[in-house]
Amino acid sequence: MEDKMKEYCNQLRLSAIAENWQETEYKNKSQYLAELLELELRTKNTRRTNRLLKQAKFPYFKTIEDFEWNNIDLPKELQYEDLISLKFIEEKENLLLYGSVGTGKTHLAIALGIQACHLNKKVLYFSTQDLINELVKRHRKEKLPQFFKKLDKTDLLIIDELGYVPFHQDGADLLFQVVSRCYERKSIIVTTNLEFGRWNTVLGDNKLTTAMVDRLIHHAQILVFKGQSYKLKHSMLKKEDGIK
Repeated sequence: MEDKMKEYCNQLRLSAIAENWQETEYKNKSQYLAELLELELRTKNTRRTNRLLKQAKFPYFKTIEDFEWNNIDLPKELQYEDLISLKFIEEKENLLLYGSVGTGKTHLAIALGIQACHLNKKVLYFSTQDLINELVKRHRKEKLPQFFKKLDKTDLLIIDELGYVPFHQDGADLLFQVVSRCYERKSIIVTTNLEFGRWNTVLGDNKLTTAMVDRLIHHAQILVFKGQSYKLKHSMLKKEDGIK
């Protein structure tokens, strides 16, 4: 019987039940079956989340719980609860996170992306420069359609650190293609330290800049980050703790 149970579970891909059916306490049929099915469901959800997190390629792990909300201005129409529940993804809205270096923009972007993975959403994370490099490389090798196919299956695209480094015109054109492809079809989170009026300094073309900004802000919430650099602040706090 034990061998048959393992065989049946393997065929049905019920690995958690295969590993736990003998150890699970039996009180009655309903309780026993419910506990095993619940365990299998939790295991599958965990594996799915881990797979989505791996595919997203976040540079590090950040959570909503660790984020400090004191130095951020939310739009009046955007409630905190709507933001962390990822309502903007369901409505295919964008988030534009603007502020000085080190104020927590990347932290929040990654935390929201990780939250999305836990809610079974497909996410892709790129620094702007890495995204440009990836697009240019694929374009030269005529493999851009494969990237767009992957993008089409994504619920949320995170483009981090736009404005830190200017890039070549070919890169700007390809980035515009990405934004246009996502327009009204999926959500984008962009973090930037540049006002929209200065995006042409990195994109290099006024018309392209205007067209890209129009597509990004048409269905978007703009979150303004202010105050002292988050990293600098915590560095100073550590120094003060050391002095004490």
